[in-house]
Amino acid sequence: MSERSPRNRSLHAQTRLVHDGTLRSDFGETSEALFLTQGHVYESAEDCEARFTGESPGFLYARFSNPTVTMFEQRMASFEGAEAARATATGMAAVTAALMGLLQAGDHIVAARALFGSCRYVVAELLPRFGVAATLVDGTDLDAWRNAVRPETKVFFLESPANPTLEVIDIEAVAGIARRAGAKFVVDNVFSSPIWQKPLRLGADCVVYSATKHIDGQGRCLGGVILASEEFIQTHVHTLLRQTGPSMSPFNAWVLLKSLETLPLRVERQTLTAAAVADALAGHSKIRRLIYPGRADHPQADIIARQMTGGSTLIALEIEGGKAGAFRFLNALELIRISNNLGDAKSLITHPATTTHQRFTPEERAEMGVSEGLVRLSIGLEHEDDLIDDLLQALEPV
Repeated sequence: MSERSPRNRSLHAQTRLVHDGTLRSDFGETSEALFLTQGHVYESAEDCEARFTGESPGFLYARFSNPTVTMFEQRMASFEGAEAARATATGMAAVTAALMGLLQAGDHIVAARALFGSCRYVVAELLPRFGVAATLVDGTDLDAWRNAVRPETKVFFLESPANPTLEVIDIEAVAGIARRAGAKFVVDNVFSSPIWQKPLRLGADCVVYSATKHIDGQGRCLGGVILASEEFIQTHVHTLLRQTGPSMSPFNAWVLLKSLETLPLRVERQTLTAAAVADALAGHSKIRRLIYPGRADHPQADIIARQMTGGSTLIALEIEGGKAGAFRFLNALELIRISNNLGDAKSLITHPATTTHQRFTPEERAEMGVSEGLVRLSIGLEHEDDLIDDLLQALEPV
């Protein structure tokens, strides 16, 4: 196989998402090839031995690596500005592997308390089962991060914007605290997408994505990716993934590769529409609170202006009437569909207190800012006027 990259390495992101990382076979195909193979053959026993020892480059087994998966990893690394990337079967596999690769019994992790339900489970329940202490803090309070540090603190972890409250945390400031504490800093960047925020440039050591969301963005497949320096990947991630096997399917990698070609077009359009929808709904009498990262009334608008180059495809709405009001609103929607996914071409909406965060106690949900009236709206590619009309008519019965 051969790799031919454009000579000009200052190419724009849109161009890199179409070309970078491409590996072509001897057939000279235009589109990226899909290598649906479990393993590979060797010319001799000596060749096989050299491949396994690393003396000879090449592919071994799909649990370790695959040409199609490698293309996806290289393209993501190029776009994110990372030295290396490793793909995983799901976004949660990426989160879990990134954290577990850094921690062992006796260590301590500090994480923002506003997290996706599964991320909070990993931090607050799974890791402690293996002897890792966890502290959850108000991510917007820098003193809380500083005060949580212990001699055994090894990792900081956060989402920004957070799921589902769209709380935004000062990544650069937290990175400085982590660095002074000698801790590695992992950021889940799903809600911003790689289009609008680059945590590595802000001081993070590692970025994780659920590629299921905007990267696929069309509801077809699952995937995740871990991005960091080559040293970070080799020391903390590579062997763990190779030996435990949360591998990305080559077919999913191929789908995601094709999705990357249109990622900027989709996310930019969705973000513009989300901003228009947020403006249209702001101040509505049936909405107690509206949170959108592109608006001046966002609680962390000053931080957003510094660290994000765009808004988000997500809007958080707190509907009057608590759960009953939120359910009346959801059930009255005609175009927007109820689903716990996000970042899709179709606009989707969910009630976090009874879906993504239902396993938590009311007190824990309140701590995370997940009220009974909160709904999370993911804007798709429909026309903004159609979405606004659907939302306004659905608010009438609330």
